[in-house]
Amino acid sequence: MSTPEQQFAAERQERLSAYAQDAAFKDLSRQWLQTSMDKKYVYNFDWLGRPIIQYPQDMVAIQELVWTVRPDLIIETGIAHGGSLVLSASMLAMLDMCDAIESGNSIDPRVSARKVIGIDIDIREHNRAAIEAHPMASRIHMVQGSSIDSDVVAQVRAAAQGYKKVMVFLDSMHTHDHVLGELDAYAPLVTPGSYCVVFDTFVEDMPSKFFADRPWDIGNNPKTATRQWLKSHPEFAVDPTAESRLMVTVAPEGFLKRVG
Repeated sequence: MSTPEQQFAAERQERLSAYAQDAAFKDLSRQWLQTSMDKKYVYNFDWLGRPIIQYPQDMVAIQELVWTVRPDLIIETGIAHGGSLVLSASMLAMLDMCDAIESGNSIDPRVSARKVIGIDIDIREHNRAAIEAHPMASRIHMVQGSSIDSDVVAQVRAAAQGYKKVMVFLDSMHTHDHVLGELDAYAPLVTPGSYCVVFDTFVEDMPSKFFADRPWDIGNNPKTATRQWLKSHPEFAVDPTAESRLMVTVAPEGFLKRVG
């Protein structure tokens, strides 16, 4: 006889399997994503006081991944206002707190080994000042420069040495070539069982010229880069779990799990 937890999990899986066959639900979700993006819905939210340019659904997915993998290092490309860095840092702080409770030992958050590295070509001074003044600042290290510049890549790779569980989020320039360069640079740092999440793969699913003021479009975006990169990297595979749960996400086919 199944336990209540097993029954709940089975019911959830049954729902998710039904979603996968529900073309009308999928189409409605895509339409809502398109309409909400057109209305700049993604800019409406904060995480612990800092603007975070993410959909709430994707924030929940990141929370689930971080809790499941329990990384000690998260590498992010794209900083903007710093909300995503603060989200990652706050999740790492929670992991430390849980570790302390489970072990019975106290952990000084100012000397925690768990860190977030954020990379951006232009960290604006008011954003840098606000991030550095945030309570999560001790967990955050920022690097200014292009995420695919060889010196920046070398700096981040050096900083990543010694960490046992590494997770990567790619969310900067969304052109095919740039994302391909980021995947080459940072995905190899992801540890087995962890994830490289490529954001804004949804661009490929939007109408042509939807982002008329940006250099990315259908055929030139994170999804096209991810599909090409995966062909020569069998150590990674698309994990559809988050996408099938969320139904609305900016990262379809973008949750890449290291399986080898």
